Amino acid sequence: MKRVILVAAVVALATASAALATKPGPGTSTGTARVFVPNPVQDLGDESLTDQKDADYPALADAYHTVTLTHLDGSGFLDGDWATIVGSTGDLAYSPTNTFAYDRSQDEFEQVMAYYWVTQAQEYIQSLGFGSGKPLPPINEEPQRLRIGQYGVDNSFATEHKDEMRFGKGGVDDAEDAEVILHEYGHAIHFAQGFQFSTEEAGAISEGFGDYWAVTVSEHVRAALGLPASPDPACVADWDSTSYTASAPHCLRRLDEDLTYPDDLVGEVHADGQIWSRALWDIRGSIGATRADTAILDGQFGFDGGTMPALARNIVASAADLYGRRVADRVSAAFEARGIL
Repeated sequence: MKRVILVAAVVALATASAALATKPGPGTSTGTARVFVPNPVQDLGDESLTDQKDADYPALADAYHTVTLTHLDGSGFLDGDWATIVGSTGDLAYSPTNTFAYDRSQDEFEQVMAYYWVTQAQEYIQSLGFGSGKPLPPINEEPQRLRIGQYGVDNSFATEHKDEMRFGKGGVDDAEDAEVILHEYGHAIHFAQGFQFSTEEAGAISEGFGDYWAVTVSEHVRAALGLPASPDPACVADWDSTSYTASAPHCLRRLDEDLTYPDDLVGEVHADGQIWSRALWDIRGSIGATRADTAILDGQFGFDGGTMPALARNIVASAADLYGRRVADRVSAAFEARGIL
């Protein structure tokens, strides 16, 4: 019986693959789509919004934004230079004109969100000067494999060595919130940079960086689209978190908690990561997003997985090399304010 089932499954897969291969593609690398930027709660400043079992309802209408998709491979599917959808609970999004205008009640919407935001993250990295033929080394300059809704719990994760991210479902499905997508991409950045996860503090750093990266990229994209700054940017993943937080503001975590090192370490990576993310947030406020993000990314290369102070010193050194001593002193002051230096 098992052999019959296996053979039938293989035949079905081959038939499906052949059918997909016959679909005509537009042959162009750009398209249009509707997405959240980064999510309805943050965008609209409305803490009353809830999941309502994946329903699309009138209060969400203004949270949809039409954007340009880039780096597509021309196949009509969401496959491109920096992201590729390899699995979903529903059909893979396809358009012969590269037009992907879905709403959140459709499985394809989450695929579009994942493709768009991963691509935006890589484009932002390259705009900072990281990449092949650029002044600074490339970071994760390859397509990320994205699996949407196939992880049956309300959680998401990035997998080292596979360039793969899985986004779970339950409550607000994770790939509906750009800041969840970007947080996981933060871990993928660390994997690509040779970051070693050999200590609890290294894990906390990566969680804190993921939260910071989620906000700094989403705010960069909002500005690029001509949208105002988010009303509460320090609140991370506030759409996703409406499903599991009891009171407003709904936040997975915050970037502005008044925590210091080492007194507020509790030995849990997500909680301890808020010490690190606060320092990065303060650096961004002190020297600006572009210089902060460049110095932070540059300082992370090859981190051996030690302590927060060790990586802080690397980032200060990168700031000095990139922007000079005066800027580096401001970076150092932000780490000192959190007790890290």
